[in-house]
This record gives sequence, structure tokens and C-alpha cells, in this order.
Amino acid sequence: MDLTVVAYVIYLLVSVGLTIWVARTLSRNGRIFIASVLRGDEKLADAVNHLLVVGFYLVNLGFVTLYLKAAEAVADARTLFEALSVKLGVVLLVLGVMHLGNVWVLNKIRRRSLMEREQTPPVAPQGWATPAGA
Repeated sequence: MDLTVVAYVIYLLVSVGLTIWVARTLSRNGRIFIASVLRGDEKLADAVNHLLVVGFYLVNLGFVTLYLKAAEAVADARTLFEALSVKLGVVLLVLGVMHLGNVWVLNKIRRRSLMEREQTPPVAPQGWATPAGA
């Protein structure tokens, strides 16, 4: 079998595996953060979390497949490892950037929500009146 095909198979297996692992980890651990951002609305947090995971899969798996083609044929084991290291390194960087982008956006939403809560004045006391002679 051609070593270029072996490189493709290894690249796809590792990239897809990493994408699934990262998506599951972020989904499981990010749900609490999303619920906090959305003021404890659990149903909305689950829906947003699911949408983020689907988008994460689409972007990352789309990138993985577009980045599949090798620039040159793989001739020996050394070039196999070099090609895989470059390709997997780029995939890992894209996964990291996607994660940081999601966290940044959610943190901006969370901060805005906290600022809005702080700017809402408390409700004035109801039924209180100053004495008539005062």
C-alpha cells in the first residue's frame, strides 16, 4: 500500500478522534458555564450547548477533510511522520482556536449579562409614606 494512503488514514483517524474527544469534553464541562451565562435557564443552556457542538463538528471536520491532501507524495517513514506531525499540529491548533473563540464569545455574553444586572436599580419600597406632619 502507498505510504501516502497510510498517512491519509492515520491523519483521518487521529483527527476525527481528537475532534470527537474535544467536542464531548467541551460539551460536558461547558454546560455549567453556558447555564451561568444564560442565567440558569437549563433548557436553553442544553440547546445552545448542542448547537455549539454541532457547529464545532461541522467546522472542524470540514477543515480536516479540506486539509487532507498532501503537498507531495510520502516516500518513506520519515516523511510519513513529518507530514502527519504538520497536519495534526495544524488540526490541534484549529481545535484550540475554536475553543478559545467559543469561550471568549460566551464570556462576553456573561459579562454583558452581569453588567445589566448591576445597572438595574432595586425596587423602591412599596406602601411606605412619610408621616403627614414631617
